[in-house]
Amino acid sequence: MTVLVDRPAAALPRGRARDPFLDLLRVAGMALVVLQHWTIPVLAYDGVRLSAGNALSTPGVWVVTWLSQVMPLVFFAGGAANAIAFERSGAAPQAWLAVRLRRLVWPLLPLAAVWIPLPHVLLTLGVPEQPLEMGARLTGQLLWFLAVYLLAVTVTPYALRLHGRHGWRVPTVLAAGAALTDVARFTTGFEAVGYLNVVFVWLAVHQLGFFYAEGRLRGPWALAAGGFGAAALLVAFGPYPGSMIGLPGAEVSNMAPPTLAILGVGLGQVGLAVLLRPWLVRLPCARLLAWAGSRIMTVYLWHMPALFAVTGVVVVLLGVDTPAPGSLGWFAGWPLWFGLLCLVMWPLLKGFARFETPPALPYGTAGTRGMLTAAGLAGGGVLTLTVGGFAPGAGPFLALLALLGSLLMTAPRVGEPSPEPAVRNTRVTRGSEQ
Repeated sequence: MTVLVDRPAAALPRGRARDPFLDLLRVAGMALVVLQHWTIPVLAYDGVRLSAGNALSTPGVWVVTWLSQVMPLVFFAGGAANAIAFERSGAAPQAWLAVRLRRLVWPLLPLAAVWIPLPHVLLTLGVPEQPLEMGARLTGQLLWFLAVYLLAVTVTPYALRLHGRHGWRVPTVLAAGAALTDVARFTTGFEAVGYLNVVFVWLAVHQLGFFYAEGRLRGPWALAAGGFGAAALLVAFGPYPGSMIGLPGAEVSNMAPPTLAILGVGLGQVGLAVLLRPWLVRLPCARLLAWAGSRIMTVYLWHMPALFAVTGVVVVLLGVDTPAPGSLGWFAGWPLWFGLLCLVMWPLLKGFARFETPPALPYGTAGTRGMLTAAGLAGGGVLTLTVGGFAPGAGPFLALLALLGSLLMTAPRVGEPSPEPAVRNTRVTRGSEQ
């Protein structure tokens, strides 16, 4: 049976500021990401080295990851929001991209300002080197999502053009690219080729959001059954692990790099979410979504530093290791652990949430090439931090310079007036800025 999305984003009245379904997916998705990052580490310190296991390594628990690995839903919601925002803005692609880049890059500056000097200061104060290096590295590593999302935002105007001309053929080609990439990866043993799927997998899910934005995401039952069913077959008969989250010691990860299996799970999640949409949008959580939505980037950037601060005190300083996952001690201690993390996170949220909104400075008139260069600088800076983290060295400084360069390219040149963005005629009226 063919089902059309009830009250799609494209049909929202122009006065409506948000699509609550998309807001709910993004806020709930980020909340689940934070909950997992704070819950699943199994930490132990032997006086020299801090080791970090994963509670999801417990046999049979991997099934949970088919729902708890929500990054596909986050990219889907981002695709829909980007389509809505771009079409509603009426701006030229480069003008729209300048606004988006500034909003995504600006909150990174305080993170870099804190973490570039912090390892040096803490080493001087006698903090053990290995745990500190782990924290500095992982703080940057978790920025992989932002690097990929910057790519998705950059290509949105052009991907929308392809979407208008070719429809379902675009995500189909991307899925085929993911399949061919996996074939090359597993037949040759050349793991690096698998990172092509960073583009194929995540842009395929992002592209699905365009169909939702137009109210043309049909057949959610088929999408859910087909996606989860295909993933189950790939896991049962292919080289793919069951877990959709990378586990220590596993030979293959479905996330780093992403695989066709995570794409299948993503399709299943999107279908399931759309099926539940009529009930989800009736939840009485509008105020919570409005409050959390304006702080979501801050939570994403600072929840891992909060984890490392609590780990440094509880595990490294006090010598309290994580109890065995699933044990009575683990369940009994989790509320206290989570409460400590929230106590540390709260002042970080209060202090850095103001950077969610960049200063109201004028924009320049850089053309398409200039904005693509700015996007490349931003992506290169975030990618540098993803690979090397904030460990002492030249990498973090170079990344910061790239981010600053990206922001400067969105500003007017000396003596240049700041014109109004060029307005385009759009084929479809979208719901609102997301």
